[in-house]
Parts: sequence; C-alpha cells; structure tokens
Amino acid sequence: MKFRNRRLVAVAAIAVTATLGLAACGSSSSGSSSAGGDKDSITFMPKNLGNPYFDASDAGGKKAVNEFGGSYDEVGPDTATPDGQVSFINTAAQQGVGAIVLSADDPKAPCDALKQAMSAGTKVVTFDSDTDPSCRDLFVNQASPAGIAKTQVDLIAKQIGDAGQIAILSAAANATNQNAWIALMKKDLAADHPKIKLVDVVYGNDDDQTSFDKTAALLSDHPDLKGIISPTTVGIAAAARYLDTSSSKGKVALTGLGTPNQMRKYVKDGTVTSFALWNPTDLGYLAAYAAKALIDGDITGKQGDSFKAGSLGTFKVGANGEVLLGAPYVFTKSNIDKFHF
Repeated sequence: MKFRNRRLVAVAAIAVTATLGLAACGSSSSGSSSAGGDKDSITFMPKNLGNPYFDASDAGGKKAVNEFGGSYDEVGPDTATPDGQVSFINTAAQQGVGAIVLSADDPKAPCDALKQAMSAGTKVVTFDSDTDPSCRDLFVNQASPAGIAKTQVDLIAKQIGDAGQIAILSAAANATNQNAWIALMKKDLAADHPKIKLVDVVYGNDDDQTSFDKTAALLSDHPDLKGIISPTTVGIAAAARYLDTSSSKGKVALTGLGTPNQMRKYVKDGTVTSFALWNPTDLGYLAAYAAKALIDGDITGKQGDSFKAGSLGTFKVGANGEVLLGAPYVFTKSNIDKFHF
C-alpha cells in the first residue's frame, strides 16, 4: 500500500490509463522508449505488473516524466515476491538509467542490487513501500504510517459500533508498508478501542482470487466477525466482491484502502460504507519529480532539501530522506462520484 485533502480534490479526477510494461523476465513491452544512458531516463518498478493501484501510480509517473522531457519505462515481476525485483534493478542499472523508482516488495531483499545501482550513478527513489534507508536516496511516502493506520481503525470502529471481532486482509506478508500499518493499527486498537478484538491477520498476496478466497475463509473461521480491514487496493476490492453476494452483506463491515473506480459499485449498493486512500496518480507524479530533482542535483536527499513537483507544488525532504505526499482521504457514497481513478 504512503496529501493534502485539498490537493486530492483538485487533481483526483485525472483519468488513469493502461498498464505499461517492458520486456524483462517474461514481461511485455510498454511501448515507451528505453533510453539507456540518458540521464533523464526514469524506470518505474511496481511490486507487480497488472496491479490497478500501480497502473494508477505509474501513469502519474509517466505524466511527470513527459512534462519534463525525460524517458519513461515501467518494468517489474508478474507476481510480488521478496526478490522478484532484483533482476529488473540489475538490468536498469546496466542500461545506465538516471533513476529507479521502486515500490519495494521487501525491505532488504533488493538492497544489494540497489546499492550497486547507486554506486554506478543511478538515483533510487522508493515510493509506496520503502526499503532500508541505506538502499535509496529518497522515500516518497503516500501518508504518514500513523495517519493511515488511525484512519482505517477509526472507520471500522465507527461502522461496528466500536465493539466486536475484526480481521485484517493484507497483501504480502513481507510488504514493508502493510506490516508497518498493521503494527500501528494493533497499537491504536489496544490504546483507544478496548472492545474491538483483532482475531486474525491473513494475506492475499495482492492477488484477486487469493484475496477473495481468504475473505471467504475469514467468514467461515470467525462466525462472529463484525468487520474486515483490508489495507490494500486488490484485497479490499476482492473482499467487497465476495461480501456483495454473500449472506454477510450488511452484517460484516469492510473498510481499508481502495480506489474509487474499484469500489464505486460496492459503496453505492451498500456493501461498503466508507474507505480511504491517497491519490496514487499524484504519488507516482511526485516520485518522478523527486527522481528528476536528484538527477539534476537540485537535492541530495538530506533533511530540509526542497524541490518543485510540477502542478503539485513544492515539497521538503524530512527526516530519513522522506517526502510526504499528505493525509488519507475518506470516500463515501456522498463524494465518490467526484473521483475517477
């Protein structure tokens, strides 16, 4: 699965287009030019190709790269695994790309490859899901982990009357961002919601069918379950699809992180009351401009550095080389038709 509500409202209507891919380890070509050795060539590496969330974020990245006249590529594994991105990192570094923009499947597995790329002069920006800070120049965080966790806990608490059993349907067990949010959710539940009991955490591996099956299993294993939090766009959509036609519709609440286009049907038919997200298109757009600022030497990644990110305005680098997009936004039946991504 890391803006300012006003900014989201202003720009979230940007339509998101198709997935871009580049041939590598069986992946298909994006059709965009691969400019090995071009200092303004930027390669986006999502956790896995064919994921609607990364279709959106990487489309934002491509938009930014086109604005500043660089060369854009998207490559990555078909399935999210801890070391699945390593070969793509190595290839991009060998091609001499100016920057790699990566959503890490694992905080440590890609580090050796990323450090080698950095030693060869390639800038490394992580976004959405971070690596160890020593393995990158900047991390573009969609929102603060505490803010993301609290938003989701507050939403489920409101929907179930602040009492009862809940479960979490996550992405991959090694996903840095997911694990950070879950740890914070557990703390928030313990501190502020003593009548809510977290009875299970399961992993759908950001695969639609696996997440669908895990939802069915949760409801079977926990007959008194009152709510599910799914902090992953693939998971929440799959869980909503299951609940929509099950006897649990209207009885088991569902919230988490999703995109309006995925969740519109389920919000309108009452399967889901509310959910949250940042604008993933903005996240990719900001990450691309951060990479450009590093390539140009406008910033180095130290705290206090600032740079202009196109139409999003000026951003500052915080502690540990982190750039924050903003705060989560809550989508409901009353506002969801304002957004189209």
